[in-house]
Amino acid sequence: MEMRCCNKCILKRVAAVFVLLFILTVQPLLAQVPVKSYSVKNGRMIIALGKGLNKDSLKNFITQYELADLDLPAFIKTGSADSLNKLGWKVDINNGELFVISKALFSLDNVNDPGDKIIFTHKEEMDILPPYSGNQVHFGFNRFKNKAAFSVSDSVVRFFLRGNTNAGVVNLAGSFNNWDPAALRMTKTDSGWIADVNLGVGKHWYKFIIDGDWKVDKDNIHVENDGMGNDNSVYYKTNHLFKLDGYTNAKKVFLAGSFNEWKERDLLMQRTSSGWMLPVYLSEGTHIYRFIADGNWFIDPANPDKLPNEFNDFNSVLRIGNPYIFKLDGFLDAQKVVLLGSFNNWQDDELFMVKTATGWELPYTLGSGNYEYKMKIDGRFTENAVTKGNNILIIDPNFTFRLKGYENAKKVFIAGDFNSWNPNSFAMSREGDEWIFRLHLNRGKHRYKFIVDGEWILDPANKLWEQNEHNTGNSILWFEQEF
Repeated sequence: MEMRCCNKCILKRVAAVFVLLFILTVQPLLAQVPVKSYSVKNGRMIIALGKGLNKDSLKNFITQYELADLDLPAFIKTGSADSLNKLGWKVDINNGELFVISKALFSLDNVNDPGDKIIFTHKEEMDILPPYSGNQVHFGFNRFKNKAAFSVSDSVVRFFLRGNTNAGVVNLAGSFNNWDPAALRMTKTDSGWIADVNLGVGKHWYKFIIDGDWKVDKDNIHVENDGMGNDNSVYYKTNHLFKLDGYTNAKKVFLAGSFNEWKERDLLMQRTSSGWMLPVYLSEGTHIYRFIADGNWFIDPANPDKLPNEFNDFNSVLRIGNPYIFKLDGFLDAQKVVLLGSFNNWQDDELFMVKTATGWELPYTLGSGNYEYKMKIDGRFTENAVTKGNNILIIDPNFTFRLKGYENAKKVFIAGDFNSWNPNSFAMSREGDEWIFRLHLNRGKHRYKFIVDGEWILDPANKLWEQNEHNTGNSILWFEQEF
């Protein structure tokens, strides 16, 4: 588990969360603060939300922690807790200013091994990294106010804290140095403080420590809660620059694509002397996109790689990483074969396979993950010969689920949030005295169950579970590092 800071700092920050929750119950004036936290304590998950949160902030919180099934906007509007109760959540506080709900993970009374209790209790006192619940970080960009983006030279990023020139000591802590408050001393300049950090491509969290006080970067609009009531600033080490030459007479130009769910006014590009640009972070895989200049959508004129879309037009394509070659043997008499899957939202008018001497194939770039797919041959879909469902592709498996026993079972599957709870897609195989399935997990919390000859069961080797809407429970796995 990645430690966020020293034990003293951890205990101080955990205690601050519960002090805040107590104050919120007795001081309505604090409702002006946009309270939003997701924490774990004493075997329970705890969500605290101020009712004054704007829609975008609430939506981002729900997306970040995958809480769509709770329908929190409806609860705020109506006050009815029926749906929450069915999912095992208890309303602890609900007034005009805020609400606090909690849900048991599992009872420590059911843990017989004292060592397990110590491990679990210690885990709760550690900061929990923002959970992705199986969703890889595919995209990110930086946006600052009152100062330029951090300068970058090769892999070195220069962090800059504007102002605070009267401070005696300023340090920088983040996910890149295990949140050590004393490891990285910043240097004072005439306009603030700087520190150089060697960063890899991707998403990073950070805070400034100004004379002992932990502070977010007030000039960075990207701030995330860490699940323990603490806000952290977010920085993306980018790896791609979107450029559009010309269109200098346009008032605004936006970028939209599969990486931001095609939100047309979300990614405002920056004006340059010759056109427009936007540096971004993109994960490995295939990304499709278009530009929007003053409301007019069009492909990237400098990028010849494109794919057809549902509007009888084209989208520009950006591929990062090595392609995977999808192949289909035979069917040489077919007129048209289309590839579709979870990686392209099952669109059957986009990925047309190419006929070869022995069948059909198509290279398609994908990052690490678990995918389902099928082919459409002259309007007829293929299916997996074993599961009679979709074909499965696991790229870079890093975790093995195991179920001991059940030697007489005919079919065993695993389902969870990593495959949208599909009970017939991830078929486990028998090896020795156990059933196994290897897949790719991203860092964070995952819910799952085994299906043995049609019967859903909890993982008998995993004591950690939480209640679900069927009152049958789901096993819980916190995946904290990749192997």
